Amino acid sequence: MYRFKQLMSDKLKTNQFNNQHTETIIKVWAINKIIGLCMPKYQQHS
Repeated sequence: MYRFKQLMSDKLKTNQFNNQHTETIIKVWAINKIIGLCMPKYQQHS
């Protein structure tokens, strides 16, 4: 939650609930994308 608030601010910009929901989903997707880019790629060795 701390990382989310630092990168995306702790307040929503829209007033309507449906728009806030969409805004939150977009922000969470962006955070997950950023975290995914930083994760190392693992390879299974058999």
